[in-house]
Amino acid sequence: MSDEWDDVSYVISSQYRVATLERLQTGPATPSLIATDTDLSIAHVSRALQELQEAELVTLLVSEERRKGRVYGATEQGTAVMETIHAQNMA
Repeated sequence: MSDEWDDVSYVISSQYRVATLERLQTGPATPSLIATDTDLSIAHVSRALQELQEAELVTLLVSEERRKGRVYGATEQGTAVMETIHAQNMA
């Protein structure tokens, strides 16, 4: 359980991570689509995706070699973390 709280704490410490992971709850998306949907800059979204991917809360759904049109999705762990954040009214 403490691992999940570590993840929750990690996500809520950045509004960009929260917004990015939140957007992925509605389905997979490219960084530019996430940026458009969340009104964040592409740079913030890209950094948030990188951080969330390292934390295993999002996953790249296309080949690592793809530079354009990368599609990301939330992992089960990422979805569980977002559910906890909502349940506790943390975002």
